[in-house]
Amino acid sequence: MADKDTISIKEFARREGVSDTLVHFALRDGRLTRASDGRMDPTLVGSQWRASDDARAGLRTSEGGGKGVPYGEALRLKENWLALLRRLEYEEKSRSLVDITTAQNVVFDLFREQRDAWLAWPAKVAPFLAVEFGITDIERLTASLTAHVHNQLADLGEPEIRFEAGTA
Repeated sequence: MADKDTISIKEFARREGVSDTLVHFALRDGRLTRASDGRMDPTLVGSQWRASDDARAGLRTSEGGGKGVPYGEALRLKENWLALLRRLEYEEKSRSLVDITTAQNVVFDLFREQRDAWLAWPAKVAPFLAVEFGITDIERLTASLTAHVHNQLADLGEPEIRFEAGTA
């Protein structure tokens, strides 16, 4: 081809419908070549230099030689993430989503209340049991019940709190 038939990189990009930066990247990556005068061959307009990159790369990451994600894919990913963030913000504001620290504090307080209720139970129920069974030593009965309650609480141990989906 004669050099007079070549076109500038900007003209090539305009005809291709892309930015000249994309053409420069393709030149750097070897997907396009320049003519001897440093300009572009117009017969390459409409060739598969872009399609082969998309098919070869799929979803590219910045680890793959610094190519990054194609602009359209990056824009789609950004919009999806923004939508998810808006959804989380809505769920927090509508109180259908609770912060994990808040949930842990609520569960901790609930278990502490239950433990305290069980620790107070022997002193409440011992007099009634003593009357029902004719036991005269209420202090000994209370101490025995308290020991059994402490053993039960020790057997239960610390609650294992899991907030993953599907666990109760």
